[in-house]
Amino acid sequence: MIARLPAVAPAANYPEFLQALATCGFQGQISADYATRTVLATDNSIYQRLPQAAVFPLDADDIARVATLMAEPRFRQIKLTPRGGGTGTNGQSLTDGIVVDLSRHMNRILEINVAERWVRVQAGVVKDQLNAALKPHGLFFAPELSTSNRATVGGMINTDASGQGSCTYGKTRDHVLELDSVLLGGERLHTRPLSDTELQAACAQPGRSGEVYRVAQQIQETQAELIESVFPKLNRCLTGYDLAHLRDEQGRFNLNSVLCGAEGSLGYIVEAKLNVLPIPKYSVLVNVRYGSFMDALHDANALLAQKPLSIETVDSRVLMLAMKDIVWHSVAEYFPSDAERPTLGINLVEFCGDDVEEVNARVAAFVEHLRADTTIERLGHTLAEGAAAVGRVYGMRKRSVGLLGNVEGEIRPQPFVEDTAVPPERLADYIAEFRALLDGYGLTYGMFGHVDAGVLHVRPALDMKDPAQAALVKPISDAVAELTRRYGGLLWGEHGKGLRSEYVPDFFGELYPALQSLKGAFDPHNQLNPGKICTPPDAGEGLLKVNEVTMRGDLDRQIDERVWQSFGTAMHCNGNGACYNYDPDDAMCPSWKATRERQHSPKGRASLIREWLRLQGAADIDVLQVARGKLSWLSGLPARLRNNLSRSKGEADFSHEVYDAMAGCLACKSCAGQCPVKVNVPEFRSRFLELYHGRYQRPLRDYLIGSLEFTIPYLARAPGLYNAVIGSKWVTRLLEQQVGMLDSPLIHRHNLQTTLNGCKVAVASVPALRELSAAQRERSVVLVQDAFTRYFETPLLANFIQLAHQLGYRVFLAPYSANGKPLHVQGFLGAFEKAAIRNASQLKALADCGVPLVGLDPAMTLVYRQEYQKVPGIEDCPKVLLPQEWLMDALPEKQSAAAGTFRLLAHCTEKTNAPAATAQWERLFARIGLKLVTEATGCCGMSGTYGHEARNQDTSRAIFEQSWAGKLDKEGEALATGYSCRSQVKRQADVQLRHPLEVVLEHVLSR
Repeated sequence: MIARLPAVAPAANYPEFLQALATCGFQGQISADYATRTVLATDNSIYQRLPQAAVFPLDADDIARVATLMAEPRFRQIKLTPRGGGTGTNGQSLTDGIVVDLSRHMNRILEINVAERWVRVQAGVVKDQLNAALKPHGLFFAPELSTSNRATVGGMINTDASGQGSCTYGKTRDHVLELDSVLLGGERLHTRPLSDTELQAACAQPGRSGEVYRVAQQIQETQAELIESVFPKLNRCLTGYDLAHLRDEQGRFNLNSVLCGAEGSLGYIVEAKLNVLPIPKYSVLVNVRYGSFMDALHDANALLAQKPLSIETVDSRVLMLAMKDIVWHSVAEYFPSDAERPTLGINLVEFCGDDVEEVNARVAAFVEHLRADTTIERLGHTLAEGAAAVGRVYGMRKRSVGLLGNVEGEIRPQPFVEDTAVPPERLADYIAEFRALLDGYGLTYGMFGHVDAGVLHVRPALDMKDPAQAALVKPISDAVAELTRRYGGLLWGEHGKGLRSEYVPDFFGELYPALQSLKGAFDPHNQLNPGKICTPPDAGEGLLKVNEVTMRGDLDRQIDERVWQSFGTAMHCNGNGACYNYDPDDAMCPSWKATRERQHSPKGRASLIREWLRLQGAADIDVLQVARGKLSWLSGLPARLRNNLSRSKGEADFSHEVYDAMAGCLACKSCAGQCPVKVNVPEFRSRFLELYHGRYQRPLRDYLIGSLEFTIPYLARAPGLYNAVIGSKWVTRLLEQQVGMLDSPLIHRHNLQTTLNGCKVAVASVPALRELSAAQRERSVVLVQDAFTRYFETPLLANFIQLAHQLGYRVFLAPYSANGKPLHVQGFLGAFEKAAIRNASQLKALADCGVPLVGLDPAMTLVYRQEYQKVPGIEDCPKVLLPQEWLMDALPEKQSAAAGTFRLLAHCTEKTNAPAATAQWERLFARIGLKLVTEATGCCGMSGTYGHEARNQDTSRAIFEQSWAGKLDKEGEALATGYSCRSQVKRQADVQLRHPLEVVLEHVLSR
């Protein structure tokens, strides 16, 4: 299992550069480890370029140190590329040099000026982060992106990003007031619109700043006619080096027009002053449905005449994928299904403003147009009214990029010709030819986009592991580039050029040398993101070709197909970056949010496991055979101990870097529920841990955690003795220092019978259940025990029994059996499968008697639906209901006015993998006259035993502080559904939260 690290490319002296950087006062981090390089080798494109290292500057001074050093003659072969969110679809931030990641530290909002409506931010600020800070002031940063929860402002500026509503709000460049950049050599450049007098002063400056102003002014003055004829008059004219707007509408000279969209090839943008706008007070989205996608496109021009804010379109392929996604439960009401007339295309038409009556009048006129206009057949429409409803529908539209990757099989939509732009009035005819082109290759594809701006995202489906299919990237790109030119458009209309820059010289023609001279003024030795957009006049290297850069498929095809299929949830990560969601109140990947290290994200872990599997294959190690042919624990012990000794001496094994990333995962399964392509880190993490610990001996901690469910029933026979021992100082110190465990929970001091308050409970057995009449079965329930609520929260288990009794149900207690979740989390997969098979057999026998099964803890209960279903030998594990799912039938309907308000802090596994669960609690509380509001929360930071492990203490606390800590003191009692969540709150804040069913019981008893 030893994986050899590839040698650093010898073309440039990168080790010497990194050493010099470390000794010149650089304050951030410098990482040349293989794990960091692997994670940063991909984005949302089809490419994979392994950088030599990554640097994470602390501030603008750090970037100046980088820029100063790379300008020294000895380092002129060094190449650097800035990186923000890493969500690019064209490899803009991929490099075989050094990545300069501005997102880890340079992510502060520096100033908000409400009166003058501007903000000043660092480059690493995420768009949604900025808008969350602006919202209390009634303001927002306008360019709307599908990746807004992870795209950085610096990245938006470097691609001149736009998106939904661009016909009204424009692009990022239209909202940039001033930029602070660091140029090659470390010189600072502050750019803003200049009067002619100020321009002359700027041109007279010494150094690189004066040079770039002089070159830019000369181009603007001498090439004006050529610029006018070459640059197309398109809303999404994202060509980079935007010479057409060097003079703004007031005649001022603005160098920001070339910096916006330059993809980091001219300098490092470190700060930006941005224009912000008032948030419209009211919005309505008209969701128009069509029987064909072409009908939706042909209708766009007529709909544009009604002057909406924007028109977004989605085809049937994306719509069908959305229906299978977590997002659908929140938007299904707006897209009613009709089997006889299926919806194959939709247009989302938005109207907004501050006057509700005026907006509604415009919507009414638009709806009347839909009724009266019969030139296009429409299947119907719905209205989403208000910001919350509109946001939910757009949430589905935003997931389109990721959803396209969530298809069965290896032929998947690929981004390489997916942001073309043509005049909107020619879009339908253009798309008809585009479709004919792809049909000619026999390809399928998905489509969505911004029909109001003439931009449509088209992703041909290819298996990039198949060399024959990967070879189609070049001819299709060539054909689409030519097609867009014939229609007066661009190959790159929205997502930048990146590794598609080879088409730049042909597009710009006689104007291309002007772009080269501009690049030469900024970057004479072609060191800043070289090969993108253009090269300096005398550069030794030319523009990169779309088919001459390493593609992910080139490496993926080196993985054995059996292994690839077996590890599919990791293999199919397409790098869309949904797991980089900045929002601390979103459950997606708490370890990434707390550490800001990308290897601790689902994308990072998927990238590492892909590379690890590739390297195992290269070393002739069949991981599937290794898993099947495991030695007994005892016979393999000597080899594992020897390998542990080698590791302690610094043995080079990439497996250790992968282990560190996997060990940092909380196994909360938010990725499995929220990732558009369903990357399931806990699943492949467990498999990796099993393989890794076949070579390296486990710590004692793993055995204690894995065996907990099996030992606790015996320990619970003497709870007082156990609690006294586990709570003693010497045992506490021993557990922390020698085992690595903290704050071990105490067994509840009373047994179940003591806490039942006289309620009767019977042991569930097949004979006992079969003796029940049909009527008795309808009024019975089987409670499936889990170790945590049974032994650590015994009163909660008793409360459920009492609640069921009060509702007229007879409760049967399923015989206690280890669920196996701790085994699965720690990678004891052999033992887990045995426990799962035994448990599933018992549950099926009980379920076959016709009595519903209910489990209390969501994390444990959902294991029966998910992990059990994948165990060989389990054909059908019955569904074990969550408490609220059972109560939806058991708790009588009752309409009454709200008499109290509670807040639900839901378990992250539950709300992401059973998305209807929280709404069910809200409806149940309404039945008993109470109001329950589900709080937006991230992870609590516990997740099973994660928070009890000493190695995780800092991260666990950071996760808790990011979201949950701020939710506890708000008005209304906070409730939590997860045992681990309640445990974490008690540990971190000394607050004891109740389970929602305890409130339900309290009010049922009070009636």
